[in-house]
Amino acid sequence: MSAQNTKVAQPYASAFIDMAGSSFPLDSIISDLNTVATTLTESFDLRKIINNPLVSSTSKKEIIKSIFTESLDKTTVNFLLVLCDRGRINCLKSIVTIALELGYKKASIDVAYVITSTEMSPSQQEVLITKLKAMTKTKEIKLNIKVNPSLIAGFTVQMGSKVIDTSVKGQLKELSTYLGASVN
Repeated sequence: MSAQNTKVAQPYASAFIDMAGSSFPLDSIISDLNTVATTLTESFDLRKIINNPLVSSTSKKEIIKSIFTESLDKTTVNFLLVLCDRGRINCLKSIVTIALELGYKKASIDVAYVITSTEMSPSQQEVLITKLKAMTKTKEIKLNIKVNPSLIAGFTVQMGSKVIDTSVKGQLKELSTYLGASVN
């Protein structure tokens, strides 16, 4: 996310969380935002259309309505339409990311950013959540998992400023630092 996108996205994300929070429950807001985030991740065509300046705002609004009217709360759909009207729908990914962070913070949910070498099974995720809860004394944790095969094995977890690196790559890097070598 670029600094410019963050600068534009922050006020919209804050406004949405504040506005929606007064209209419907926070868990519904978070659910809607996750639906939008998943749809954006899975649909290259949608990303291409909303980022294309040659596609009119009216066309973008019709596409947004056709995709999200059935699955999202009316308030969320209206917010997406406002983004189209204001010419900010191209910042949707950044806005949703920041709004999710704000929503989680408001709901007292900590987000753990996990990078793993392979997919984690649901039982592995549960074990990780349990261990992270015990380490951080947090009541609720949401995992944001990304797979990066270059880790070779293991995973890294970042929660706020804390980083836990159990990957082979991280261990090799630590060993090389200890030995005075450099490894990339």
